[in-house]
Amino acid sequence: MRRTPIVLALLGALAVTGCSSGGQSAQSAPAASSAAAPAATSAGFAVITHGAAGDSFWDVVKNGAEAAGKQYGVKVTYQGDGDPAKQSQLIDQAVSEKVDGIVVSMANPDALKEAIGKAVAAKIPVVTINSGADSSKAFGALTHVGQSEDVAGRGAGEQLKAAGVTKLLCVIHEAGNVGLDQRCMGAEQTLGGTVERLQVDVSNLADVTSKVTAKLQSDKQVNGVLALNPAVAIAARDAIKDSGSQAKLATFDLSGDVVSAIKDGEILFAVDQQQYLQGYLPITFLNLYKNNLNTVGGGLPVNTGPGFVTKDNAEQVAKLAEAGTR
Repeated sequence: MRRTPIVLALLGALAVTGCSSGGQSAQSAPAASSAAAPAATSAGFAVITHGAAGDSFWDVVKNGAEAAGKQYGVKVTYQGDGDPAKQSQLIDQAVSEKVDGIVVSMANPDALKEAIGKAVAAKIPVVTINSGADSSKAFGALTHVGQSEDVAGRGAGEQLKAAGVTKLLCVIHEAGNVGLDQRCMGAEQTLGGTVERLQVDVSNLADVTSKVTAKLQSDKQVNGVLALNPAVAIAARDAIKDSGSQAKLATFDLSGDVVSAIKDGEILFAVDQQQYLQGYLPITFLNLYKNNLNTVGGGLPVNTGPGFVTKDNAEQVAKLAEAGTR
């Protein structure tokens, strides 16, 4: 996706680096400037996502948010919970604490509508990220930062079609996550073949391997697997080996293991939504709004992807992933 000039300008002017690897718990990421960051002031910004603790994808989001907080001298807190009811409670808590702004991912927008409405009613600016772009404006958010899931899905479908895939297994790892279904639908639009969905539980990767293995053994026509999560991708890789299948594998999102598997030819490509930006840019936007009433996006989402990591660029991306920024 083409980035807006405003976003390009921001990225050119503000260089920061995260400090934890994608597979480890995220730590505060230092600003690139050699000058000491100003002391954090006020109630700061709350980042509330549907990511589980220790998830390598969300660790990178957290790195980006904390790096921006250091850059601007603002307090940033990060909390994640995959249960939308608990996520709503975290939003309510942030409202009661009168934070200066809230960043929230909306895997289940309807479940969060009331809580986000309370924040907007309290005149707390909200930026949505990652999932739920279609509901962001209607809920009163300043903007949405993330990837257009259907566009990314169509891109994945095109590449899988070029690789010869005619029947694809799309592995959904979170029930009720609208963005995941959009990815599968996008792939279905461009593949030109059959797309079948398989529901799994991301918290039980051994069961993911077992279910994918069973499907590949029972349906020999499946010659492609699309994972929508890096941990699920590695479980699917093992399933392809266990089943003796020749199915080609692709995934959404990155981890160190995924990048290594791409380099080794075990995964064709990864769709990269550059989630570091989904942490960094919202804090930047909220800080600009707080200090200068700037809004970004003109009512449209700010796209952070899709990009594609293939064998051609995996080596370079691997170094960035080790630093916790990809």
